[in-house]
Amino acid sequence: MTADRLRFVLFLNGVFILALAVAMLVPAIVDFAAGNHRDAIVFASGAAVSAGLGCLLVAAFSQRDADIKDRRTGLLVTVSAWLSASVIGALPLYNSEFGISWTDAVFESVSALTTTGSTILVGLDDMPHGLLLWRSLLQWLGGIGIIVMALSVLPALRVGGMQLFRSESSDISEKPFPKVRQIARNILIVYVSLTVACTVAFDVAGMSTFDAINHAMTTIATGGLSTKDASIGYYGSLSIELVAIIFMLLGALPLAFYAVFLVNRGKRSTIEGQIKPFLLIVAAATLASTAWNISQGMSPPMALRVSAFNVTSIITSTGFVTDDFSAWGSFAMGLFFLLYFIGGCAGSTAGGVKIFRWQILFLGSGRVLRQMLYPNALAPVRFQGRSVDDVAIGNVRNFFFLYIMTTLALSLLVMATGLDFLSAISSVAQGMGNAGPGLGETVGPATNFSTIPDAAKWLIALSMIVGRLELVTFLVVLQPWFWRR
Repeated sequence: MTADRLRFVLFLNGVFILALAVAMLVPAIVDFAAGNHRDAIVFASGAAVSAGLGCLLVAAFSQRDADIKDRRTGLLVTVSAWLSASVIGALPLYNSEFGISWTDAVFESVSALTTTGSTILVGLDDMPHGLLLWRSLLQWLGGIGIIVMALSVLPALRVGGMQLFRSESSDISEKPFPKVRQIARNILIVYVSLTVACTVAFDVAGMSTFDAINHAMTTIATGGLSTKDASIGYYGSLSIELVAIIFMLLGALPLAFYAVFLVNRGKRSTIEGQIKPFLLIVAAATLASTAWNISQGMSPPMALRVSAFNVTSIITSTGFVTDDFSAWGSFAMGLFFLLYFIGGCAGSTAGGVKIFRWQILFLGSGRVLRQMLYPNALAPVRFQGRSVDDVAIGNVRNFFFLYIMTTLALSLLVMATGLDFLSAISSVAQGMGNAGPGLGETVGPATNFSTIPDAAKWLIALSMIVGRLELVTFLVVLQPWFWRR
């Protein structure tokens, strides 16, 4: 690892820290306007400390010649930025009047920035607006950061099959716009527009303006942090639930798809090939859950209502809840556990394995089965009408193997802290998939992660970061050979 490369990584981390310092001024202003001067000072001082650190890094390590397109640089920036942002984001939580421990503050910050939505906080209904807004703002910023990373950095690094969306001359590669700056600008416009539309819709549906703003940010980011302990279930409103379902689905679709559609007047894109399978899976899982709940004695309208909302929330990795689905029985728990691993579309804010990887995995496995009977037959794998090479297929298979093994390894470590099997494996699975609630009585939808041991919290926070960074990105940086040269 060269000195120039490390200098550039530290410089970019300074830029990200400065951005968070500016963001801290928003809840500071909100608290000051509400007369909550103590918390306003907490955010203002946090902004000052963060700005000082950011300026120091920018001034000390500024240089002109470094290039983020270098693979080592891109990997290290991606990992270090999420880690440093998580630490900086925890400062206002740690210094608040609620006596939040450093472990809990980092857990909450990581959960927000990775758009996971797991929480250790209780009494949200009575918390100051600034603190609630900070959690939502972290989640919203994390959401747009994830999209830009997924479409501009990961394809160039060939992470887990993401090269399918890379801009090259080959017939399987496509990027919606020729330059990273254009990608970021157009997606940001779509992201902000969806957030504004969601805010208006929640407001019209019956939320207060403050709640509507917060829930809109966490819905479009498919993050799921709420201003209420009972999440969306607090409102008991069908209209609010319908708004949430619509915008959770919109957030889980590739945001570049909207930009491509609007700018290029409906021109088809490789990104688009994930949308139909994703919506079909959502519909199938909703119907399966509805049928199961009806068989257990729930009325058909209520079964459809709670199934549609909670299935959409988990598969989009949002994490809002209206009912304790871990109490619906063994089939329902098995279904929701599976949904942790499916996730949304590549190029969206949703977590999980991603739909396109499932598509490539099934297509590649189908080819293997055909070649067992016809070993000499040519059986190309095609995605959205385009040929997929063996390198991309191999990357997807490797991703699946590493994803499952990492989930099992982290689950075993969490069990060693004292959690039972269901709580441990569901906590890690939801963390890897950035889904929010776990399963069971300890970490299920009816409770949160406040009662689990600190060691388990650090491990689950690690699973959130690993899952958010598409796994391979994080694991590569841990290898000794990554730091050579």
